[in-house]
Amino acid sequence: MQLVAEGLSGERGGEILFSGLNFTVDAGQALLVTGPNGVGKSTLLRIAAGLLHPTEGSVHLRGSVGEFESLGGACHFLGHMNAMKSALTLEENLRFWQSFYGIGQITVLQALEMVGLADIGHLPFGYLSTGQKRRAGIARLLASERPVWLLDEPTAGLDKASESQFSGLMQSHLDAGGIILAATHLPLGLLSSRELMIRVIN
Repeated sequence: MQLVAEGLSGERGGEILFSGLNFTVDAGQALLVTGPNGVGKSTLLRIAAGLLHPTEGSVHLRGSVGEFESLGGACHFLGHMNAMKSALTLEENLRFWQSFYGIGQITVLQALEMVGLADIGHLPFGYLSTGQKRRAGIARLLASERPVWLLDEPTAGLDKASESQFSGLMQSHLDAGGIILAATHLPLGLLSSRELMIRVIN
């Protein structure tokens, strides 16, 4: 499987942010999207997730994609808000996402254990600290399997120990043949990663 962008352009509010992007990410690889604030890193991820339409070009999966009919269906998208309901407990949030995406090879409790939150799974998401909320968002990636992870500033709010833990989880995803497309200002500690810098259009 490959994640492929061809002649990709994106805009926000009618303003072109980037154009003519071409890249290929193979299974087991990560592409780290870098550049100044406002150049379209988040827009690129949202286009890949199917949340926005490209202005021109396309981004799609090539090769064996299993049961997934589209790139959006094959993706987990981890954005700034972590995609959790504040009033629901951690366990309830993850069970909802398993009902939406399908149950993977690990349980909700195991996903919470992997991010160090198993002892507070009964708490409402809204009670958590910023770092705990981000770790809960990471647990969502683990609770249901998707080959492509789209990560927007994935280490935001994490302390050093949690960053290291998440780095190991991302590397395990790559080692299993997954793909990561991440918008980040910081290195993620991954072995098989390349950089795509988006520059400001003059």
